[in-house]
Order: sequence, then structure tokens, then C-alpha cells
Amino acid sequence: MINFHPTREMLASHSSADLPVSLAVAVSAHIEMCSACKALQNNILEQQAADSWQLGSQQDEVNEKNNNDAMFDTMFESMFEEIVSHQPQFESSKPIAAAQTSVAGKTYKLPIAFRSFNQLKWAGLGAVSRARVNNDDGKVRSNLLHIDKNGVIPQHKHKGYELTLLLDGSFEDENGVYNKGDFIWLNSEHKHTPFTKEGCLCYTVQDAPLHFICGISKVLNPLGSLIY
Repeated sequence: MINFHPTREMLASHSSADLPVSLAVAVSAHIEMCSACKALQNNILEQQAADSWQLGSQQDEVNEKNNNDAMFDTMFESMFEEIVSHQPQFESSKPIAAAQTSVAGKTYKLPIAFRSFNQLKWAGLGAVSRARVNNDDGKVRSNLLHIDKNGVIPQHKHKGYELTLLLDGSFEDENGVYNKGDFIWLNSEHKHTPFTKEGCLCYTVQDAPLHFICGISKVLNPLGSLIY
């Protein structure tokens, strides 16, 4: 059961194509897995379309007053005849191939949003493996992150934000238990110690490195660099 979702504001920004690529991929993938957010997204799209139509209608009224009706009708008829004179060519649609990735001896099916990332290179340190997915700019990093069974990431906080979309498996921390499809947004006010009993595959987006709270920083720095 999916318990954590993007905000309505984020879904609206996604519909308007205002999100950076890294976050748009996460929202698209979550919507594919979450029927509730898919329905909400459809409602948002309908409202945005209605608003756009109303704005366009108002503009048309203004334009109509400022243009010669006869000239407008002539131009419209000419354009319409040009359109209908060309027969559209239809091609049979082909099913979209599912994306997938293999890591730690397992192959995972990925949401359609990841279909263009077909040359992932995995790097590992202990129970944690990471494949870089996309960089929006010099600071924002997005990765696929795999943690083996009984794997743990030492307690840490973030200097910026961290988005985690759980693609497979489950994990838990001081704040709760997370399952496939959960969309978890943390900021610099949060600290946690992610742990997974069965192993998990996540998509993560961060705009700043991890800051480990416990342990010797020199020992944990390689893990922090791998994850970020």
C-alpha cells in the first residue's frame, strides 16, 4: 500500500511541465504506480485545460472585436480547405518496451519514465550500489540506489532536500516503514537511518551531499560520495 505521495502543488507543476527533469521522472514513475495520484493528476489536467480554454476564449473575443469579420471568415475557410484536402496517415501504435536494470544478481522492471536510461553503470560499496541517472545541473544529482538485504545507511541528515521514490522492496527508518511506490520528501530538518530487511531499489534526487551524524567522517565519506 502506497502511503506517501507528491503534493498537489508538485503534481500541478508536473502537469505544467515546470519541474526539472530529475523530479519529473520521479513524479511520472509514481503516477504509474499509484492509482490515486493518477486520478488526481487527471483532475488537475482537466482543470488546467478548462482554465486555458477560458483564457483563450477571452482572448478570442478581444481579437474578434479588433479584426474584420469578413477577412477572418475568408482566412478560416482557406485554412479549413487546406486541412481537409490532406488525408492523414495513421501508423499502428507499438507497445512501449518496459525498462529494466540488473544489479546484485537481480533484474528489476522499472517504470516507463526510466525507459531512456538503458546504459546504467553501477558502482558499489558494501551493501550499497548506485547508478547515476541524470544531472539537472551541477548540484542536483539523481541516482538509482540499491541496498542489499539487511543493509543500512548510517544516520545522516541533508544540507538540502532528498527525494526517494521506492521502486521495489521496502525499507524503514525512525519515521516509519516505506513500501513500493512511496514518494518520500525530506529536507534539512530531517535525520534518519534507512534500514532494509529484504533489500530495496530506490530512485533518489538530492541537491546537496549527506551529512553523517554518527561515526568517523573519514570512514563514512566514501559512502556519502557514492550516494550523492
